[in-house]
Amino acid sequence: MKFLDQAKVYVRSGDGGAGSVSFRREAHVEFGGPDGGDGGRGGDVWVEAVEGLNTLIDYRYQQHFKAETGVHGMGRNRHGRNGEDITLKVPAGTQVFAEDNETLICDLQKVGEKKKIAAGGNGGFGNDRFKSSVNQAPRHANPGQPGQDLTIWLRLKLIADAGLVGLPNAGKSTFLSTVTRARPKIADYPFTTLHPGLGVAKINASEFVIADIPGLIEGAHRGVGIGDRFLGHVERTSVLLHLVSGNEEDVAHAYRTVRGELEAYGHGLTDKPEILCLSQVDTLDAEARAEKLAALKEASGKTALQLSAVSREGLTEALRRLASEIAAGRETPEEEPGEWRPDLAYGDPDR
Repeated sequence: MKFLDQAKVYVRSGDGGAGSVSFRREAHVEFGGPDGGDGGRGGDVWVEAVEGLNTLIDYRYQQHFKAETGVHGMGRNRHGRNGEDITLKVPAGTQVFAEDNETLICDLQKVGEKKKIAAGGNGGFGNDRFKSSVNQAPRHANPGQPGQDLTIWLRLKLIADAGLVGLPNAGKSTFLSTVTRARPKIADYPFTTLHPGLGVAKINASEFVIADIPGLIEGAHRGVGIGDRFLGHVERTSVLLHLVSGNEEDVAHAYRTVRGELEAYGHGLTDKPEILCLSQVDTLDAEARAEKLAALKEASGKTALQLSAVSREGLTEALRRLASEIAAGRETPEEEPGEWRPDLAYGDPDR
């Protein structure tokens, strides 16, 4: 299945049904008068996080969704049926943005969360509603209110506890396949990883999810390589595991390149705890290791872990450090986004 993490969708809630203009005209009925019923309410548009989905691929082939229009009112005070709602089913971790792709409407982080994003129009009143002592035969009714047209962006951000970052071929996918049951594509050429991958790691009694994203290169925030859009999948993580390959000639430059791209991307990634690792150390002798560790410490101010997914050196220590940072992050609850209401956002006081 193709991985798709962003989609533009057009939705419209249902129009309200019109009220009816009707009068009783049965034979042998002593009192006649207006008996037009109200129109039904138009259907709403909802977004719901459901199980069994891990991509937005369904919205590549269908982008237009419309809720049902309310049924018009009828005579004999028969009210029209309300229109059926429509629900857009998305994976957990999906954010819904307004047309500007910046205003957050809702963030569905758990399966079962549901949000109304467009309210259906109210049904119109029938002429029975307008009768009075001075107007006993009203001949007018209200039309139904129109529904809302919205253009929204769906953006999927994977739910993970830890994120792997680094240059291409830094050993991220190899690390993920070694410490989890994930089986990402691994090869000796850049950009082997084209889509984010997830794996569940265990250490002692701790269990957590690790996200692997495509490698970053210098200028990724300007679209160089495959860009930095996939960094959105590590925005929710508690900690970043930054891998710098021991095969890099200048490990300090490699480290600063990735940190620069994280800073250019923003969204608080540079504020997250970072565990720095010198990876693929099985290819280095003792002298080369010491030299590159010293260069990394000078560039970052941190002592890097020595890591090799092939020889399994340093894996246990890295997992323990990740588990510790994740546990600390879970103790601090995230701030909930502000409430968004379609009636306030679109200035309709009658909704």
